[in-house]
Amino acid sequence: MPENAAEVTAAGIARLAGVGRAAVSNWRRRHPDFPQPVGGTDASPSFSLPEVEKWLRDQGKLAEVPLRERVWQQAASHPGGTADALRLAGAVLLLAAERPEEWRALSRESDRTLPARLAEAAAEVFTQRFGGPPPAAPAPAAPRAAAPGAAAHGAAALAPEAPGPAALAAAVPLVRAAGRLAAELGPRQAYEFLLGRHLDTNPRQYTLTPPGLAELMAALALPGTARPGAPPVQAFTVLDPACGTGALLRAAGDCGTLLGQEADPALAALTAVRLALRTSAEVRVRAGDSLRADAFPGLAADAVLCHPPFNERNWGHDELTYDPRWEYGLPARTESELAWVQHALAHARPGGTVVVLMPPAAASRRSGRRVRADLLRRGALRAVVALPAGSAPPYGIPLHLWVLRRPDPTGAAGAVPPSPHLLLVDAAGLLPEGHGGHGGHGGHGGREALPRQLLRDAVLEAWESFDGHGTTEARPGVARAVPVIELLDDDVDLAPARHLPPPAADDGPELIGLRERLAATLRHTAEITPAPGLPVSGAPAPGTPVSGAPAPGARRPTTTVGELARAGALLMRPGGPGAVPGGDGPAVLTEHDVVAGTGPTGTLPAGAPEDPVLTEEGDVVVPVLGRGAVARVVDRETAGAALGRNLWLLRPDPAVLDPWFLAGFLRGTANTRRASSYASTTGRLDVRRLQVPRMPLSDQRRYGARFRELAGFESALREAVVLGEQLVRGLHDGLTDGRLSP
Repeated sequence: MPENAAEVTAAGIARLAGVGRAAVSNWRRRHPDFPQPVGGTDASPSFSLPEVEKWLRDQGKLAEVPLRERVWQQAASHPGGTADALRLAGAVLLLAAERPEEWRALSRESDRTLPARLAEAAAEVFTQRFGGPPPAAPAPAAPRAAAPGAAAHGAAALAPEAPGPAALAAAVPLVRAAGRLAAELGPRQAYEFLLGRHLDTNPRQYTLTPPGLAELMAALALPGTARPGAPPVQAFTVLDPACGTGALLRAAGDCGTLLGQEADPALAALTAVRLALRTSAEVRVRAGDSLRADAFPGLAADAVLCHPPFNERNWGHDELTYDPRWEYGLPARTESELAWVQHALAHARPGGTVVVLMPPAAASRRSGRRVRADLLRRGALRAVVALPAGSAPPYGIPLHLWVLRRPDPTGAAGAVPPSPHLLLVDAAGLLPEGHGGHGGHGGHGGREALPRQLLRDAVLEAWESFDGHGTTEARPGVARAVPVIELLDDDVDLAPARHLPPPAADDGPELIGLRERLAATLRHTAEITPAPGLPVSGAPAPGTPVSGAPAPGARRPTTTVGELARAGALLMRPGGPGAVPGGDGPAVLTEHDVVAGTGPTGTLPAGAPEDPVLTEEGDVVVPVLGRGAVARVVDRETAGAALGRNLWLLRPDPAVLDPWFLAGFLRGTANTRRASSYASTTGRLDVRRLQVPRMPLSDQRRYGARFRELAGFESALREAVVLGEQLVRGLHDGLTDGRLSP
């Protein structure tokens, strides 16, 4: 095998062949000619990608490896790590985007001369897009005294560097493959695919800001600066001091200048290339700790967007005690988020808008009440928006958005005076019942997404009304402009739910209508309640033997889903990554949707085009993670949805298998118990091991009709539960708020 040949793990082989990892393990045991490991460990061996491709083709399990998968495998097996491989590929893709003719000429160079020539060209492009000092900005109206050690701010901040000839020489096959991928997909789409796959593969290493939330934060910040005397949109300067993968700066669009800082140098380099490929704006991304080594001292940006790290104790409290950025008070050691808020405000121009994603505890912790009080007194904090749980990681917590505006101490013409009110919004109350976060893909995260446009429009409507008039009409349970004086008590608690009037409860006539709907649903449920042991409609009378039923004491002959797939009786497809360039596309059927019996609620992430698995009417969808006995037949309304993660799609041949028969037997408790394995506290279902009885199609349809009746009964029960909960809640609220008497 050549020394620089790409390697692939068992998980990568499974992805190439469209099977599960268990199938790869079986191939290794059953086929003596399966390629031998060439690296890795005993627990996670790696194999030669060319040898694996040849074996899969010889076995008829692979027609052709897509170019993007080949490039990804080369990047994933790079000796320097995937991040370093993406840095090398990014240099090629950026050159191909900025100077396509020059790249085409370089691609014709020999392997010996290409690295040096490419390094020289990439260095010129990197200097053009990322080099030089930050753009000059007007100094703040009230100069701040220099803090001890302030000269060191920015000293450790590094600009992205183009790869050198030696690094490129060790990765010539990867470099050429990246160039071919750019020709196939386009440089930006190629890079988005590779970076997205890297982020998907390392979900715990990176904290991502979902695209929908990033767009909302950008929309809150950027319109707020378009005021008399403010620069036009094209001249905006936007800063993200904790830019991560660049989601917030990407959402800012083609502003004049995008500035970012990221503590991880490798991620900072990847993000810089991502932004340069995404926008024509001037891009300046620096590596370094923003609080300890500020890369942009003295900057006065038009808008600052920030998703800071949460709950950091070692953020620099001791060494930054006398830092001039703490205009609103020294944050406590446990209040790292308030340090980021003041850092962001210190880098905004007078009147500039700051939007920071915050944990909900930051609005009420006693250790931060003095800083919160000063932010209110001086009019810097303008709004606190409580988001629905699932808007961003950590997905189980309803995070907050703080919208701030830096006061103008000079009182210049056109300056926005401090507001005597604070806007409090509970966005969960803005969403229709039934919407909410079960975790949101972000971009690359595999969670169910919130209804982006609905959430964005509702929050922006509340903010723009308040921002334009200084107050807004109170909406019970949703939004209210609270006088600042009401909040300046001993706690300075800014949690929206504690200051909003309760939502309007249903009145008597509405409760009567709800009760009638519940009664009708319960009557229907009682009518369709199945009787155990009774045959389905049209089946033989009781006591008449059915050809598919086993004799007393006999075992029914069975087969497995894996055997049915090998025989061509059904097609198996795992749910997985899919992406669309603009973030639009078919709705995603998520694991939660399958379990809850609802329609598809997820959305595809934005990124390089990657075809998702689309459902068809009659497909059977099975969750694989700890959900017990669940299998759902796709109906006409759900058909066309993309298949989400942790789901398997089974597409039976209707001439051989009845879908309702298949789904019904897959839900058997004993069946799922036999096919489940357990790691730690999570159970995982091996769909291929699920058993199905062998019987003629006519008998399958009899069973299928009965299983379909059970599904209808189950759906009626769900509806009755929802209506019952609404009625109980309405009666409780009516009795407690005095609208109803006992």
